Amino acid sequence: MLMISKTAGAIPKPPKSKVYGFLRRFNVHPRTLFCHKLVLGIETSCDDTAAAVVDETGNVLGEALHSQTEVHLKTGGIVPPVAQQLHRENIQRIVEETLSASRISPSDLSAIATTIKPGLALSLGVGLSFSLQLVKQFKKPFIPVHHMEAHALTVRLTNKVEFPFLVLLISGGHCLLALVQGVSDFLLLGKSLDIAPGDMLDKVARRLSLIRHPECSTMSGGKAIEHLAKEGNRFLFNINPPMQNAKNCDFSFTGLQHIIDKLITHKEKEEGIEKGQILSSAADIAAAVQHATACHLAKRTHRAILFCKQKNLLSPANAVLVVSGGVASNLYIRKALEIVANAAQCTLLCPPPRLCTDNGIMIAWNGIERLRAGLGVLHDVEDIRYEPKCPLGVDISREVAEAAIKVPRLKMAL
Repeated sequence: MLMISKTAGAIPKPPKSKVYGFLRRFNVHPRTLFCHKLVLGIETSCDDTAAAVVDETGNVLGEALHSQTEVHLKTGGIVPPVAQQLHRENIQRIVEETLSASRISPSDLSAIATTIKPGLALSLGVGLSFSLQLVKQFKKPFIPVHHMEAHALTVRLTNKVEFPFLVLLISGGHCLLALVQGVSDFLLLGKSLDIAPGDMLDKVARRLSLIRHPECSTMSGGKAIEHLAKEGNRFLFNINPPMQNAKNCDFSFTGLQHIIDKLITHKEKEEGIEKGQILSSAADIAAAVQHATACHLAKRTHRAILFCKQKNLLSPANAVLVVSGGVASNLYIRKALEIVANAAQCTLLCPPPRLCTDNGIMIAWNGIERLRAGLGVLHDVEDIRYEPKCPLGVDISREVAEAAIKVPRLKMAL
């Protein structure tokens, strides 16, 4: 396997003797004439190794995914070197399974698209290194993909959505609101000033020791919170959403996490149990933190819709709000956003849950979008680098704050 530079994001040239075996022995299916453009998408930005082949009509020819969730649950979080090693162990198999399921050979591809930003440096490096070997071996164009751009555009694979539209991207590593004006044309309205909502929910789940709960032992932190919250009473704890007096579209979740941490510590003393044991009020705390998170996301999104309409950035008649990313699969949070969308006369669209979390399909589709638009299709990959941190679009969050739009109070009957 190739060793990835941890500092500059550089990808060393692989010696010919180390080109992955399947590139030399790949079993080619009987030749088929493909009339459509075909893109192989490869995703390794965090802890999922994924690949897919998608054509220009949005048809998914084949896909495969290896999840590392079970491994990272045992360590209480993602350990980057462990994630890197698991990507290395699985990427060849995942790409080979994808191509085999698609019944194509690499030579049939129009291009190869790969996530190169943002994400975990060690994980990004594995996907980029492998992709560049394919690109050079089969002389294919390379399409570098911004992970958040791919999440934002996924809805255009599943729904007929025209530009512009508003997107809320919420996951374990990201939280932002942006106006999507084109395939690579974004206006950033607001972002998290500290951690992402998914990260906060994971930390609360770990603090509640939900991995020891019989119903939640195999679930990620966010899924465990959502599951347990269904049994809880959120009204038992009065937890206010963050930044209620800030008239902008930015987010913050660290303060909320600290409030919950103090609450859990207090309840542990009250119940006379040690840290690591399950509180009798765990479900109620889960319900309260989920509600506060949903209300925080909803209010900032409501302001973003009002701002865009005020500035004529969205059509008053057919405005669209897209919600994507791993946290978008939380149905309670979706319901809160649905209330906002209805109040603001906006259509809410969410990709199917399996396309909200990281996957190869969204990367391949982003490649199709860029290939059709002629944007960022590279034939020279010598200087390509991965970027662990990378903003999305043009930041106009200061303009949003200066507008100081007051958001009407909505009854969150959830």
